[in-house]
Amino acid sequence: MKVVIDTNVFVSGIFWSGPPYTILKAWKGGKIEPVVSGAILEEYDRVALELSERFKHIDLSYWIKLISISATVVNVPEQSERICKDPEDDKFILCAEAADRAPVISGDKHLLDVDGYHGIEVLKPKDFVRKYLPTRKTSGGK
Repeated sequence: MKVVIDTNVFVSGIFWSGPPYTILKAWKGGKIEPVVSGAILEEYDRVALELSERFKHIDLSYWIKLISISATVVNVPEQSERICKDPEDDKFILCAEAADRAPVISGDKHLLDVDGYHGIEVLKPKDFVRKYLPTRKTSGGK
């Protein structure tokens, strides 16, 4: 399943446990396939560099390299129409649209507000995990 992962979800999955971590784990396990655009990769790089300077004990280069070589990169056409209240968030919707309306995983209010734009689903990490990555319960024992 192709998905677009907002920068905050991507970074949160590296630093903490919880749904963002579960999403990155699903990616590493081949259950989901991240889709990125050049603009998204640039933002991932920029944020990783900023965080690497502040948190020297965390190696973000591994994750940036992994997403650079394993994610599907799509070409996004120029867009003059503004989609989100924060135009910096438009790149995620445009990427999702170019990836045949892949869902966007984000906790960003501006992205969540445009859920349904051109048929694109925008989900909070916990909602994505609940809907698309349910855990199987096995019966213990006898």
